[in-house]
Amino acid sequence: MLDKHVAPLSEIERLHSELADRAALADEDAWAMPAEYYTSEAFLQVEINDVLRRDWMCIGHIGELRTPGDFFTTELFGEQLLTVRDTDGVIRVLSNVCRHRGNRVAEGSGNAKKFICQYHTWTYDTAGALKVAPHMKKRRVFDQSKCGLPEFASEVWMGWLFVNLEGNAISLASRVGGLEVVIENYHQDQRHLVHMEEDVWDCNWKALFENFMEGYHLSATHLNTLHPITPTKLCQKMVSGEGWTGYHACYDPDYPPREPFHPDLTEFERNNSPMYGVYPNLMVGMGTDFTLFMIIRPDGADKVRIRWGVTGQDDTPESETTQNYVSLCRSFNIEDKEKLEILQQALQTRTYQGGPLAPDDFEGTIWDFIQYMARKMGHVQSPGKIP
Repeated sequence: MLDKHVAPLSEIERLHSELADRAALADEDAWAMPAEYYTSEAFLQVEINDVLRRDWMCIGHIGELRTPGDFFTTELFGEQLLTVRDTDGVIRVLSNVCRHRGNRVAEGSGNAKKFICQYHTWTYDTAGALKVAPHMKKRRVFDQSKCGLPEFASEVWMGWLFVNLEGNAISLASRVGGLEVVIENYHQDQRHLVHMEEDVWDCNWKALFENFMEGYHLSATHLNTLHPITPTKLCQKMVSGEGWTGYHACYDPDYPPREPFHPDLTEFERNNSPMYGVYPNLMVGMGTDFTLFMIIRPDGADKVRIRWGVTGQDDTPESETTQNYVSLCRSFNIEDKEKLEILQQALQTRTYQGGPLAPDDFEGTIWDFIQYMARKMGHVQSPGKIP
């Protein structure tokens, strides 16, 4: 794929150097990244190889796999994935590629007791073991026990399902311990998946992550949807960690309480939504009543695929309360999509080289995300300094 979008090596080197520069700056000097950081196809391939394939990528929610045999399929950087709850109740992320001649063994989502490749009917059980291979037993080189579907490393955290394609990332849980302390009283692991849908936006994946994770745009972009609930001026940055960043979107005192409250919530927790991102591709807005989440992956430098959903305290997807919340989410998603797609067009310029970020409470999360990318990709500090 890299060969299709050949860019001068100096462009990749320059972006590495820009990240290294950011890593050397004090927080008070936080500075945004240049346009090519969001538009370079060649640099995206470096991100995929150096960051996204090596880290924990969220791909879904266990609410999609409620009973044994439930499955869904997806694609991640060329890997065809089959995610299934096997007959023993274990959630597995399997290769969705037949071990015979490489066709897919499952399509879409649903419930199945076995997966049959429609090319030559090789058949696998829900744990990935090969059970049927027509006319193969007389072949000396055929060993049925060695022809199962490979399984990728996976973890479940707070109901979200993560996969590590390279298989050697440190435990996800070890990187988000500080976040668990912040959100424990909201009991996200007890909330039910009540809505899920998919979308494609014409913007860079990092631009969407940054947009979701900063409160600076709330009052300007979402004047009628979010500003009355969580105005920009009330945002409070969290002390973030190695694998995550976040802020508290505090509620306007004049806005009606977002009940029902879990009895464990403190007074402060009843009056804000923790907004957090688990690097590199899960963003969460956790209200006192519902949780909105977005799972993203790049589809080119200027396109991002999104799986977004809602979890609630009650398993009532058709209730008026749930539907009203989903409608609110759709409304501000439309507003964000419009701004981000305009942004992606504007970033085609070569005159933009980044600007100063707003104070910590408003855009400190963007700075955290840049620092994460710098740790993963920034190699050496350039001799120049950012103005």
